[in-house]
Amino acid sequence: MVSISRTDSGFLSAFIRYFNTKNVFRLSLIFILFFKSGVLEATAQTTYLPHYTSKNGLPSNNCFYILQDKKGFIWIATDAGLSRFDGTNFQNFTIDDGLPDTQILQIKEDKEGRLWFLALNGQLSYLEDGKFYNRNNNKLLKELNSNTVIVSFLEDGKGRIWLGTNSNLIIFWDGKSVKKFISSKINKQFTNAFLHEDEQGNIYAYSDLSTQIYNGKGFSIVNNMVNPLSYMTAFNTSNRSLYYLDEKGLKLYQNGSVKNLIAIPDNLLKNMAGYFYYDNTNKEVWLASNNGALVMNQNGKTVMYLQGISVNQSVKDKSSNMWFATNQGIYMLPNINSRLSIIDAESGLSSNVIKSITKDDKNRLWLGTDDAVIDILNIKNFEIDEIGLDDYKKYKTVKQITYDARNEAIYFSSDYGLGVFKNIYKTKNDVKYLKETNNSMFVIKHFSLSETNNQLAMALSSGVVFLSDRMNKLEFNAAKYREKEDFFKYRSYHVFYDRNGGLWFSNVDGLSEFSKGRLIHHYKNNPLLTKRINDIQQLPDGTLILATDGYGILFYKKGKIFRQITQKDGLTNDICTKLFIKNNEIWALTNKGVNKISDYTNKTEVINFDYGKDLLTEDVNNLYIDDSTAYFATNKGLILFKYNNKNTVKSQPKVYITSIIKDGERLSTSKDNFTFESGNNTILFTFGAVDFTTSDITFRYRLNENTTWLETRTRRLDFSALQPGDYLFEVSAKSQNNNWGPSAKISFTIKKHFWQSLWFLSILILLVGYVFYKLAVYITRRQKDKEQQQLRLKNRILMLEQQALQAMMNPHFVFNVMNSIQHYINTQNTSSANKVLTGFARLIRKNLEICTKSYITLEEELEYLNLYLKLEKNRFGEKLSYVINVDKEIDKDETLIPSMLLQPYVENAIWHGIMPKEIGGEIQININLKEHYLSIEIIDDGIGIENSLKGKKDKHISKGMQLTRERLNLLGQIEAKPIQLNVHQNAENGTTVSISIPLK
Repeated sequence: MVSISRTDSGFLSAFIRYFNTKNVFRLSLIFILFFKSGVLEATAQTTYLPHYTSKNGLPSNNCFYILQDKKGFIWIATDAGLSRFDGTNFQNFTIDDGLPDTQILQIKEDKEGRLWFLALNGQLSYLEDGKFYNRNNNKLLKELNSNTVIVSFLEDGKGRIWLGTNSNLIIFWDGKSVKKFISSKINKQFTNAFLHEDEQGNIYAYSDLSTQIYNGKGFSIVNNMVNPLSYMTAFNTSNRSLYYLDEKGLKLYQNGSVKNLIAIPDNLLKNMAGYFYYDNTNKEVWLASNNGALVMNQNGKTVMYLQGISVNQSVKDKSSNMWFATNQGIYMLPNINSRLSIIDAESGLSSNVIKSITKDDKNRLWLGTDDAVIDILNIKNFEIDEIGLDDYKKYKTVKQITYDARNEAIYFSSDYGLGVFKNIYKTKNDVKYLKETNNSMFVIKHFSLSETNNQLAMALSSGVVFLSDRMNKLEFNAAKYREKEDFFKYRSYHVFYDRNGGLWFSNVDGLSEFSKGRLIHHYKNNPLLTKRINDIQQLPDGTLILATDGYGILFYKKGKIFRQITQKDGLTNDICTKLFIKNNEIWALTNKGVNKISDYTNKTEVINFDYGKDLLTEDVNNLYIDDSTAYFATNKGLILFKYNNKNTVKSQPKVYITSIIKDGERLSTSKDNFTFESGNNTILFTFGAVDFTTSDITFRYRLNENTTWLETRTRRLDFSALQPGDYLFEVSAKSQNNNWGPSAKISFTIKKHFWQSLWFLSILILLVGYVFYKLAVYITRRQKDKEQQQLRLKNRILMLEQQALQAMMNPHFVFNVMNSIQHYINTQNTSSANKVLTGFARLIRKNLEICTKSYITLEEELEYLNLYLKLEKNRFGEKLSYVINVDKEIDKDETLIPSMLLQPYVENAIWHGIMPKEIGGEIQININLKEHYLSIEIIDDGIGIENSLKGKKDKHISKGMQLTRERLNLLGQIEAKPIQLNVHQNAENGTTVSISIPLK
């Protein structure tokens, strides 16, 4: 191990690595000789400047000029057009938007808020209400046009515009007419004239050759003490004073007298290549040169920024941030309360890659690098000591370093070893390394030091092991592990000693605790505790803070997780790697940035650090927080941030509506009330909020005061097909952890079409009402006609039913039945007479029952047929036979058919089919269930219906059959599905009656 004190260690660290551990003595002699020859000067930290280029959205890296307008937007003039920056997005403008040239040299803003653009081709243009005006669409600009480059712009107290050019020409516009001044005398020419108005309203032209004053008609030579070096070295103030640079330095011309402010060396003035800026608040002058931006105060103290970069302009914004226009884009130097500083290899560290960090009690930072070196940084004077570790391969990456206040020692570890520097306030050479007695290789994931005793615990790839005496016996024997006493198996990730000496560790199973000889598996209490835990810290109230690998930060106390903070609550990512607790605030590193959590017991506030976002993202390896400064170990060096500055003020971003486009037409943004004729009713709003401290800005909007706010991250809203009516578009913004800022409002009314007007709607309502009235009358009348028709049909059906009933009681049939009864009585056949009389009585009763119903069950119909056929069978004897076949699947009690349907056809089959035959015949009645209907067939083997009709002269048709057919036709007009009836003769004789009754 070799220890040296130095500031620029690049050469020496490489020199150390060249030698192995056998050359330590030889190397020490070389260092002694080296430091006898001279001691290197200590170097300080470097301030970090956010840098924006074409990769971030600029149209070009070659930037000439920067202006902040009244709203706070930063405008950048480049050789490829204009750009407007709100802290997050660049909006670029080119010739297509109305610029007269792509190369814009300067930007000026007048009292009316118009932005004027001075182009390289000499043409003048301005932006007003979101629209660009140039000589092609504006008469004034056409008259102001010249073939020379405009180098200065002045709006005087009367609102008149004065333009100085790079040739012998001054242009003047008084609001009515344009005048041009040209001098014919060489010593009175206006080349590169800078124009100024003093407190009395006098207009001066400071050119390369002369100083002249305007007398109301023209310019005349005047003796004046003011002599700027060029038009770039003078600028007008709002109170009509003039700051300028001459050969002696910075001066102020005010009320007719000149005051010396800052003396500037001649060599610095000669190196100037751009516009200067005077900071009246801090009494500092900023000079732009080809070698950087230099700031000098009244005492002559100078600081150089952007060394080696050509700077065209330095300017300060309303938030005290400095902006630099360069040929490599634009740079921002944050205000003094928000700056980051960098200490890297160029500043004296042994490496840019800092893997670990801790601090001892003498305000020294101990930094572990990736170069087998530990740097010691004294934060009072920024002196750096470097300690090279003996075994370069084993200790190349010092991934953890911890201060042992109990023993005034520093412990450090790599993946393959652990060591300790003892007596660090006396020497840097007292180092001891951890030894495994069998020389077995081990992999260290993390280690922890107990504050209550001298125990040391290590999370190894093979498990957790702890040593009882870290100061006197820094060794262990892997072959003599005692399970659950000084070793816990399974791959481990992290170990942590709490204030009471309890050992917490996370392994592949999850979180466990070993306290007072008892092992507690906390991961069994909650599934979240089974996840990988990357870091463990403890709050003053005893709560454990757990940094998880994908589940945010967990708060664990008394066996319960009582809070979880994730990306939804403001973390930059749910993968948390490191934690640090300071003053009841939790600092957390994720793989996407740095977060600070405060007031975790009430309303949790999560702050993300956006300054230096390219520094404080995935490259942060570790951190240390003291009372006022946060230190971040990164792959680009050590980052310092003054986080506890009381002058830091949170501001609510003010939102501005930057453009309004209705149906493709751009509207003025200066108006806050519009009335639109109806059209496509498509409105596009673009808006922005200026905030250079963060890019984490959320917007909310609504179209009516009574509607809920909707949040968005976009800065463009397109509302299409809006209905006519009154609207109030509101949009506001907020940055992280701030309240919503004031709203920008635009009210507008979309007129209704003529067909949406009240008079048109009234006429339309009356017309529609009349049509509905006539339609209702027509439908009602038709409904009544239909009901009357239905009533007539039902009456006709009832009449036919009565007629059918009468037809069923055929007089001949009654007469014959009565004769049969008389015959049985006369022959004293009382039994047969009673049987026929009983059957006839039942038939009459059944007849009376069904005559009151339009539909009867199949069971009732079959019962009636059986009674009728039995009486006929009794009369005709063997001459008549009949068979009734009913499908077993038919539910006869639930199946309904029209009443008095089958009897007329059965009677007709007997009297006109079978009786004319001498030998008689048979009637077969088949009733079957089809898919959607009931099929009934009445089949007789009589003479046949056609043969029967041929033998009759009057073509007589059965009255019962005729009434039944007519009834069925009428029922078909009432019911949805009609009953089908078909009567036909079989091949030579016999008749088949087919009836299909739809099932309901």
